[in-house]
Amino acid sequence: MNKDLPNNEVKNVTVVVKPEAGIEHWSVHLVNSNIFALKNILVASTGYAEKAPDREETSTLRQFFDELEPKSSIQIELIDPKVFHLFNEFGVTYYHNNEIYFKKFLFVPESIVKENLRQNEIMNTEVVEHS
Repeated sequence: MNKDLPNNEVKNVTVVVKPEAGIEHWSVHLVNSNIFALKNILVASTGYAEKAPDREETSTLRQFFDELEPKSSIQIELIDPKVFHLFNEFGVTYYHNNEIYFKKFLFVPESIVKENLRQNEIMNTEVVEHS
């Protein structure tokens, strides 16, 4: 399916992970830094280990959002630190001006750690960012 999508360049859209105060889980957010809204957003997330044959993987979750306003973010899901040793992949598809856009965001194993937290201006908090 990905080969059937046009090669539109995704700009100013990213996936970030932030720690949640008072709970063990972190939360995953989609951030739109553009001056335009994103429409009909589909996010597919999965976690997996690189090695076969006993490849460890999570279920694939799919989330749909009607719209994400300019200069804003939306929570996609909670993520358990027990899967931070896996590759955590987020495929984001959205429409802008009746054109479809797609990008995969990949957090490599052990990259979601407090040492990688950076300030995000849109969310006004510290996050682990992938762009």
